[in-house]
Amino acid sequence: MMTHDTSTARAWRGMKRLLAIGLFLIGASLLGGCDRPDPAPKFKLTDVSGADFGTALNLTDHNGKPRTLGDFRGKVVVIFFGFTHCPDVCPTALAELAQVAKELGNDAEKMQVLFVTVDPERDTPELLRQYVPSFNPKFLGLYGDAVATARAAKEFKIFYQKQPLPGGSYSVDHSAGTYVLDPRGRLRLFAGYGAGAPALLHDIRILLQLSS
Repeated sequence: MMTHDTSTARAWRGMKRLLAIGLFLIGASLLGGCDRPDPAPKFKLTDVSGADFGTALNLTDHNGKPRTLGDFRGKVVVIFFGFTHCPDVCPTALAELAQVAKELGNDAEKMQVLFVTVDPERDTPELLRQYVPSFNPKFLGLYGDAVATARAAKEFKIFYQKQPLPGGSYSVDHSAGTYVLDPRGRLRLFAGYGAGAPALLHDIRILLQLSS
């Protein structure tokens, strides 16, 4: 009898230990699920969230209206620095963004593309007004004087420099990348030249979903 009782007691204690361990593991799993942050979005472009630059713009749009980033709060803002005489990089970038706007459909109203000229000497408001909306009527060209242009470029870490051409004209070497800000005005993404419309579309959709 003693042997039987002892075996039963030991078995019961073992079952209680297993039950306690099981409950602990279940509780830890639930607690971990509550504390675990949402997984980071899987961007295709370079994630620059938390960057300490790209927080301000003070320029004028091609309609003559002073603009800051705050004017576009609530929208995904896409910024590209270039110039209208650019032979290939700039029109390619704007054409890709026009394709993104087309694919977004009605959600294109929640995106604002800004084309910042690094050649204000030649890119007059009239020229910007003809050039930029030719890709999409909602796109805006921004310009400033030499000082304002340099300030904007520095804020977004953009390099640009005149390069003389035969005959007295010139071209402008410049950084060929696109920045994307979320609807709260925070710099989130950088797209190097050639990233392509599908990657831009994918990531802009994510930012729109996160803000909805």
